[in-house]
Amino acid sequence: MSIQSVNPATGQVVAVYDEMDDRQVQSVIEKADRVFSDWCRTSIEERAELMRNAAELLRHNSRQYAELMAAEMGKPVREGRAEAEKCAWVCDYYAENTASFLKKEFIDTDASRSYITFQPLGVILAVMPWNFPFWQVFRFAAPALMAGNAAVLKHASNVSGCALAIEDVFEQAGFPQGLFATLLIRNTRVEAVIENPLVKAATLTGSTPAGRAVAAKAGSALKKTVLELGGSDPYVILEDADLEPTVETCVTSRLINSGQSCIAAKRFIVVQSLYEKFIDLFVEKMRSKKVGDPLDEATVVGPLARFDLREELHFQVSASIEKGAKCLLGGQMPEGKGAFYPPTVLADVGKGMPAFDEETFGPVAAIIQAGDEEEAIRLANDTSFGLGAAVFTSNQARGERIAAEELQAGCCFVNAFVKSDPRLPFGGIKESGYGRELSHYGIKEFVNIKTVYVK
Repeated sequence: MSIQSVNPATGQVVAVYDEMDDRQVQSVIEKADRVFSDWCRTSIEERAELMRNAAELLRHNSRQYAELMAAEMGKPVREGRAEAEKCAWVCDYYAENTASFLKKEFIDTDASRSYITFQPLGVILAVMPWNFPFWQVFRFAAPALMAGNAAVLKHASNVSGCALAIEDVFEQAGFPQGLFATLLIRNTRVEAVIENPLVKAATLTGSTPAGRAVAAKAGSALKKTVLELGGSDPYVILEDADLEPTVETCVTSRLINSGQSCIAAKRFIVVQSLYEKFIDLFVEKMRSKKVGDPLDEATVVGPLARFDLREELHFQVSASIEKGAKCLLGGQMPEGKGAFYPPTVLADVGKGMPAFDEETFGPVAAIIQAGDEEEAIRLANDTSFGLGAAVFTSNQARGERIAAEELQAGCCFVNAFVKSDPRLPFGGIKESGYGRELSHYGIKEFVNIKTVYVK
């Protein structure tokens, strides 16, 4: 069988790949395990040198990788370049900090010497999505490899070219061949990989149903998992928010990656006194953003990654309108080639509508009215998700209190849109998953936190 990459802007096939059979998959995993047995004994300094090489390659070839992302999943090239450069940042970050993150921690006990050490686990399976086809992989791979693990990647099938390009980055950087390897297989075969005794743990970024499936299989095999799943991120806009920069930030967040981001703003909960002004400016700014060819530097919104995803998004929009939401912009399936969907604004959105209850993966904004701060926070938390959230107010202390104590999410921002940063832990709660990526917390997810006690 074959796996295809299809350009969502044109509908043309980009490349066709032969799917690996069971024997090939086993060979890849066995090689990763063999290479791991030597890699885990290398010094952190040796690993860091190679990781810096990877960072340099990513920066040098950022335009090439951006064009590949544009071809396979429609990301505007200016965002693709920024993604490649962010991957370089995370490589440099762990090259610089792993020694301090994983140094022995000495504890005073009744022993003559007792401490905690951090040992790699072995081969880690990463199941990754198409929406940030380089960043999602590197934010796992950089800490995993620096910790001394090996990694096998099951990437989304429509970005197989990106998966192979990432594998090539590590090989060109000087990492042992096979330490990081791609599995060209379909989703239905992931469970068998999890069951493989040489695979010691798994991480998944993707939908909540996919997370449940991976967690169930890994749990039955008693293997550690980290899950970063969907989100319906609420942005709370209070009456004292500075309107112009607030709306610009909200629109930027909603349209990042053409709206296809787990941590993109999705529900804008605006207090009543600011509601009409917010809507007017929001619609104006959404209307001004250029939709078009992802290879055009001026494009802000490219196509959705697949045609079936566009159909699903349009169904959510239509169903929300049928239930009483007002469509103020967009909302129509465009004619012509490509999986494009217009920037869309839905107002008067409420509980029971897909735009409120579900994750909308595309350039669709749901605006919700709240009477006051208390109701706004209640509406923000009235979701099964808990990945990111933000609050906008001119009173910084007020915003910080709400972010730190009131909003139920793994990442809460004040007067800024939610984003991932190598220096900060990233992950969610509730149906948005568990575990953390990035910072020192992320590198410790896939190590044996070992106690050593010497009498």
